Amino acid sequence: MLNHLKKLLQSNIPKTVGRDVLDFNTALAALLVEVMRADGKLLDSEFNKISQILTQRCQLGPEQTTALIDKAQKLVEHAIDLFAFVKQINQHTSDIERIEIIELLWHVAFADGHLDSHEDHIIRKISGLLYVAHPDFISAKLAAQECAAK
Repeated sequence: MLNHLKKLLQSNIPKTVGRDVLDFNTALAALLVEVMRADGKLLDSEFNKISQILTQRCQLGPEQTTALIDKAQKLVEHAIDLFAFVKQINQHTSDIERIEIIELLWHVAFADGHLDSHEDHIIRKISGLLYVAHPDFISAKLAAQECAAK
């Protein structure tokens, strides 16, 4: 009986979420996409900001960036929670790098010129999961806000 249940559960695990597939870039892209989706609007300005971030930070070409965002969107749509993405980030970053990631999330939230409360909430949640202290969370928000105002 337990063997049958085990096989059943394993057969329903998405093939796209595995150790080999979920790398750092994919996890980062997924968190950025999660912020973009938070307010229920998928705006070009936010999509473009994610593309810009991934192109610069991950040193990807335009086609690679688009493919990564598409992959991240599919993973986020099927994800139950953010654990797999956050775990990947936590395993491969320092405290300072996690603060920089929070700032990148804020850049996506401010990309459309309006901060939605749902975007604020999801970044707060991710910040907690990444063990970013509240003062650092606020500093990242202010830095992104100042950059967006320029």
